[in-house]
Order: sequence, then structure tokens, then C-alpha cells
Amino acid sequence: MSKIMATETPSVNIIGNGTDINGNIKSNGDLRIDGFIKGTIQATGKVVVGSTGRVEGEISCQNADISGDVKAHIKVTELLSLKANAVVSGDILTNKLAIEPGAVFTGACKMGNHESINGKSEQPTETKA
Repeated sequence: MSKIMATETPSVNIIGNGTDINGNIKSNGDLRIDGFIKGTIQATGKVVVGSTGRVEGEISCQNADISGDVKAHIKVTELLSLKANAVVSGDILTNKLAIEPGAVFTGACKMGNHESINGKSEQPTETKA
């Protein structure tokens, strides 16, 4: 007789059009935003900002697709995609960036590997004896 282990599946959260949230959101899964969020968003999965979605604050996640209006510092450990309707104002730190024609981006962008995005130094630290 074997035991069947239940595996946790990451949640998918949806902030619908017409919903306004003032505050921080932390998700252990994916998040789709079609409403408005003012605050910090942290997700272990993918963040999608739909064409009616608006975000002001900070976004930190694994992957992101942006089609809406974002005024935020964005930190993505893997791939950030700015779709044709996206309007992004703020600094970006990501491993890979894809920008479709028509997207608007104002800010600074730094691209690097996973370790530099998570705040770890790419250079060895100096030790004194």
C-alpha cells in the first residue's frame, strides 16, 4: 500500500477591473491585476498586469507580463515582458526583458543574472587577514 502525498499547487489570484487596493500584497503563486493597486506586490510566481490594470509602488516576482499602466520599481528574477499597450514608468531590474513595439518605458533598466537581482553581489567579497 502506498501513500499518496498531496502536493500544494500555487494559487492564482485575480484583482478584477473596478477593484482598488491600497496596501501590500504577498502571494505564494501567480497574480493577475485588472484593477488598481497602490503598494508593494511580492509574488513567487508570475504577475500579469492586464490592459485595464494599474499599479503604483513596487513589483517583485519571478516573471511578469505588463499590458497596463505601471508606475513602480520592478524586480523580476526571470523574464519581464512589456506588451504593446504597456506604459511603464520606473526602474527595472530583470534577468531578461522583452518589449513589444508600441510599449512605452521611462526609467532605468539593469539586466543581470538571478543572483544579482536577489541582491547578492556578483563580485567576490574582500577579506582581510
